[in-house]
Amino acid sequence: MNALNPSRRTLLRTGAGAALAAAGLAAGAPTAGAASLVTGGKVRNLTGPAETGRFAAPWTDLGIPARCPDGSMLFVCGDTFDGGGVGGPDWRAPVGLRASKPSLGSLVIDGSVGGTHANGLVPEGHAGGTTAIPSDVFTVGSTMYMHLMRGVIYRTHHSDFWRSDDNGNTWQYLCQWPGDQYGGQFQQKTYAVADDGYCYVLSTAFNRDITSGLLLHRVRQDALGNPAAYQPWGYAGGAWAWGNAPTTITGARRWGEICFRAMGGKYAFTWLNMAPLDIRAQVFALPTSNLFTTPEQTVIVPTVPGLEVGNAVASPYGGFIVPGSTFADFHLAVSQWFDNQNYRVMQYRINGLAA
Repeated sequence: MNALNPSRRTLLRTGAGAALAAAGLAAGAPTAGAASLVTGGKVRNLTGPAETGRFAAPWTDLGIPARCPDGSMLFVCGDTFDGGGVGGPDWRAPVGLRASKPSLGSLVIDGSVGGTHANGLVPEGHAGGTTAIPSDVFTVGSTMYMHLMRGVIYRTHHSDFWRSDDNGNTWQYLCQWPGDQYGGQFQQKTYAVADDGYCYVLSTAFNRDITSGLLLHRVRQDALGNPAAYQPWGYAGGAWAWGNAPTTITGARRWGEICFRAMGGKYAFTWLNMAPLDIRAQVFALPTSNLFTTPEQTVIVPTVPGLEVGNAVASPYGGFIVPGSTFADFHLAVSQWFDNQNYRVMQYRINGLAA
């Protein structure tokens, strides 16, 4: 994230979607109850001076993980700095860090796109404080895709979409969407690659201080770079259907990062919840399942520096599902930032997730 923008420092502070709430009630669907609590623990730091300093990336965050076609794991990170801390020299975003051996039990970053210097993956000069924040990276067959949010942090001018056919080493521009599409609720996107030929796309506004709905689209995997091919799911005329104008599929709230994946014959959705602050998960059978009634499971809880134990993290955000996870062995890439030398990506294992 953009460490240079003061609004980014509101992480620990604790409209849209009213129509969907009414639709859910009309269908006899009460909202989900309080999130249940599961346990977990830290596995390791994935980034930091000791882990990724040799790639000129000691200070970075997000680390969205994707399995590459060659079997390695690529972590696409956000605002990245060299030097003595956040805001130091050589600001880049996004960058790609790589683990050549993607086993969950020994996941260590041992390379970067750029070799000894993690290069910016796409052009971004940060003029006027703009940046390129990744919201997702995923693989379909032999091609990787990356979605970026462009502009000054929390003022998304547009989002754009890129592809790579060489395991994330080089990226080609595909398309973009305006930042105000669907009232801003199409800025932050995450993609579940299904086995029916579609990707299912969840989206929200990218601003933790704004209440946003959660929208659902589907797009054929051979048309991912065509904005006109994204078909919305919405409630109209007393029924849900593809092709209706999009309406929020769960209660509106203040969203942080979101991650949507097909796994184990079901779908897993994780997100940073802003009020109250925690990271949550839902597991459901279909992309069109009723998320109003699907239980919310708390997987990461907040704490203060020095009191981190189990799944309690000081200043947590992110929470991206690590490829290779199962519901019995569920791993997340969790970010942390509470001062200029505590800004990193960590691996957490979650125990007892109900599938």
